[in-house]
Amino acid sequence: MRQTWRWFGPVDHVSTDDMLQAGVEGVVSALHHVPTGAVWSPAEIAKRQGEIARRRDGTPSGLAWEVVESLPVSEDIKRQTGDWRGQIAAWQQSLRHLAAAGIDVVCYNFMPVLDWTRTDLACRVAHGGTCMRFDLVDFAAFDLFLLRRPGAASDYSEALQAVATARFAGMSEAARTALARSVTFGLPGAAETVGLGDLRDHLAAYGRISPERLRRHLIDFLAEVVPVAEDLGIRLCCHPDDPPFPLLGLPRVMSTEPDLAAMLAAVDRPANGVTLCAGSLGARPDNDLPGMMERLGARVHFLHLRNVTRESPDIRGSFHEAEHLGGDTDMVALVAAVIREERRREASGRRDASIPMRPDHGQDIVDDLGRGGQPGYPLVGRLKGLAELRGVMAATSRYL
Repeated sequence: MRQTWRWFGPVDHVSTDDMLQAGVEGVVSALHHVPTGAVWSPAEIAKRQGEIARRRDGTPSGLAWEVVESLPVSEDIKRQTGDWRGQIAAWQQSLRHLAAAGIDVVCYNFMPVLDWTRTDLACRVAHGGTCMRFDLVDFAAFDLFLLRRPGAASDYSEALQAVATARFAGMSEAARTALARSVTFGLPGAAETVGLGDLRDHLAAYGRISPERLRRHLIDFLAEVVPVAEDLGIRLCCHPDDPPFPLLGLPRVMSTEPDLAAMLAAVDRPANGVTLCAGSLGARPDNDLPGMMERLGARVHFLHLRNVTRESPDIRGSFHEAEHLGGDTDMVALVAAVIREERRREASGRRDASIPMRPDHGQDIVDDLGRGGQPGYPLVGRLKGLAELRGVMAATSRYL
């Protein structure tokens, strides 16, 4: 596995110097300041490459931008509204510019409106650090009483509504504001943050779009962009839903192994792949991560290795982001499945035998607690996670 690190550009509180000391081999980044739907220009791509290639003092870092995360897919493309065909053309042009710059792995997602959802961005855990958490009761309280989504009550049992009502009644105004901010935070580093009014408008625009229709739109999108990517030598990898179950009445089409397999079969070309995110998929108890890697591994182009602890056995339930080796996903078994896939690729002569991975998210510990970095992307917490994963990789590679 090629060890990479997500970086949000010059605004990131983690520097290239820090990444070098962490021992990473490559960098995962994106042009978050470019509006969704616009073409990523060669100049902007080169600028980001230059920022990654330099240390603080201007000397070469030896690092390169190796994976794009994410090249955003607009809501118009997902809904097939407005100038969605023109925006697909812009997405294709961005791929051409990235390929010309030597970048050949592009991660994206097809989640409507919000790219991930949590109710607490800094939940205190037993050791004194913090983690991101999704609390179903808090989310129901947000949906029912802050967002006031029409028809929301039908998505929750009477018992859950009663608990959410009591929970909301006991919240201070500051707590309610913090909950709304957490739920609407969206993708870290994104150019826009969704407010409650914007969120209501987006939900209304998806009112008649079923999961089946959204899946057709995803396949239509892939039918246009995958051939271009394949001609350019780019591997596309769709990120799963986070969390992997329906929220806010929105359709979900990348939550389970059958979802991922259907997407791969619909456009059955090597360039069409997935990002196997252990944290996103692991929030659902019926997702077998090591098994998914064994069965879908030939089309896994990017790995997010993180862990979650599920707080209930339900498909839709509360969870929090755990230490990398401490959650409900058997990370040792998953890493072993990845190594077996890499060996199969090497034996068959694939040029992408080494799959890029990154230590996804992490708990805020030690100096992270005062650093004020991106939620979910601490320096020390990710460094600890990478060290743990590196140990598993070394031991498993030797004895497998």
